[in-house]
Amino acid sequence: RGFFIAPGNQIRFYDKRHLFRVGKENLSFSEGQQQTIISYKGWNICLSICYDLRFPVWLRNNNIRYDLLIIPACWPHSRILVWDILLQARAIENQAYVCGVNRIGHDPTGIYYSGHTTVIDPKGKIILSTPEERETHITTTLSAEKLITFRQKFPVLQDADSFTIHI
Repeated sequence: RGFFIAPGNQIRFYDKRHLFRVGKENLSFSEGQQQTIISYKGWNICLSICYDLRFPVWLRNNNIRYDLLIIPACWPHSRILVWDILLQARAIENQAYVCGVNRIGHDPTGIYYSGHTTVIDPKGKIILSTPEERETHITTTLSAEKLITFRQKFPVLQDADSFTIHI
């Protein structure tokens, strides 16, 4: 479960939809049933968690419901190239900013996580990325104006296939 907590006691949560079977999450948790999109300071923010990144249908920005996708994760160093590619793909196909926040260090089983938190623009360009293997923090400013202009000049989501996810 991921939380979004804002001033004024605005508390929202998202339950991970795709449980990581390899890590046996499906034996301890129940999968989420719906997307969580939060309006905050003029932005529509979609919350997601880790393994959900691999499932583009689940994260599809139908009817341009969100502007920013935030994905906290425990993505191991051995698959960091996949992390990078999937983050960029989700930004491009959804015409949205994507912020992938990844952990760093070793877990109790010895799996290594190298960080590599990344912010990507709707064209797939990496705006900002943390150096691998170093704890740090980053900040950047996103432009709603640039996002709107890009969506108007290149309105590909208007041609997207419509579908319904059956849970």
